[in-house]
Amino acid sequence: MIRKARQDESLQIAQLMLLAMKDIVHAFLGNCNADDALEFMQILVQQEGNQYSFENTWVAEEDNKVVGSITVYDGAKLQQLRQPVLSLLAANYKREVSPENETEPGEFYIDTIAVHPDHRRNGLGTMLLRFVIDHLVYQKEKTLGLLVDIQNTKAKHLYLQFGFEKVGEKQLMGKPYEHLQIKRR
Repeated sequence: MIRKARQDESLQIAQLMLLAMKDIVHAFLGNCNADDALEFMQILVQQEGNQYSFENTWVAEEDNKVVGSITVYDGAKLQQLRQPVLSLLAANYKREVSPENETEPGEFYIDTIAVHPDHRRNGLGTMLLRFVIDHLVYQKEKTLGLLVDIQNTKAKHLYLQFGFEKVGEKQLMGKPYEHLQIKRR
């Protein structure tokens, strides 16, 4: 079952998000401490009004457990949604970072998609991706975008099979990514 995330699921969602973006979170924090990374993400998922908030997340649920998640938000709101992230970094971790813009106005952006390791290879990631494509691209007629690591040819191939097309390249925390989008035709 795919449904909107709830605030009380912040720990499970944060754990999933870290599967997808651990390196970026460590770069934000300036360390590789797993406990710091989990605490940071859990705070953000639990809060409203930021890019990692439960408000922007759908989850896949199986046997009353969150086993997958996908976080998507309006790219036009990136600066507004990013500010609480930067504020938390400054206040709690004494860090000031200036990440590049991973999205832009005119697209809804898939920030993270992740499936618990025990539930991989049974189509949950595909279901989450199909759900968001159907909901945003085909029902709401929005452009949907994401970044894929240039080195991750397997993921890129999967996204291309779904109809995403390369529209450019972007940097995020100094690392190169391909920018892919899908639009209703």
